Amino acid sequence: MKILVCISHVPDTTSKINFSDDNKMFDNQGVQFVINPNDEFGLTRAMWFKEKQNATVDVINVGSSVTEPTLRKALAIGADKAIRIDSEPIDGFFVAKQISDYITSNPYDLIIAGRESIDYNGAMVPGLIAGLTKMNFITNCTNLEIENNFATLEREIDGGKEILTCNLPLIIGGQKGLVEESDLRIPNMRGIMQARQKPLDVIPCSDLDSKTKSIKFQKPAPREEVKLVSSDNLDQLIEMLHNEAKVL
Repeated sequence: MKILVCISHVPDTTSKINFSDDNKMFDNQGVQFVINPNDEFGLTRAMWFKEKQNATVDVINVGSSVTEPTLRKALAIGADKAIRIDSEPIDGFFVAKQISDYITSNPYDLIIAGRESIDYNGAMVPGLIAGLTKMNFITNCTNLEIENNFATLEREIDGGKEILTCNLPLIIGGQKGLVEESDLRIPNMRGIMQARQKPLDVIPCSDLDSKTKSIKFQKPAPREEVKLVSSDNLDQLIEMLHNEAKVL
């Protein structure tokens, strides 16, 4: 079984985010970048298939050379090969088009992507890849078992969970539950040394077509100061909930 894991290079949630050029550009100075958490859950699940079913695991990213440390970490975790499509990830459609073009020429049985990245939270890429490649697609996936080219999946839905089955090839949008945080793997020294010898192929993008353009970035408004109301003053509390919070 051949598995491709899509890897996003995203800012660590503890990093302080700023913008430059009159808030038109993301300022990456001093920002620590990591594997997108939803992608890391998928990569860990792919490692299980590699160990238990002798699957091969490739990882792919659309990005410039700055994303290569993230891809090397994926190789150190256990992926066999990395592919970097050499272009800035302009928008979700652009990323999906680049990856789907690669898949068309290099077929896989299973493509694992995170349901969304933690930077833009667009939740578009895996579904767009499925549409462009005409593959079966399940998102919000929290469990995946594969046997004899047949997949059994569990995904979150409003109010519960849904169990589905389908044939490969398949693309999923994974999330926590596919594996747990305690299952995530930290590269050891042996894995880091081996990653230096594994192939990291850099290929040109297939086109520069994009559907959107970022005009300006804006940070969320700061939280307002908390107002404390004495338990002896219920009339004031009710008045504030009605006139200020507007929840009554």
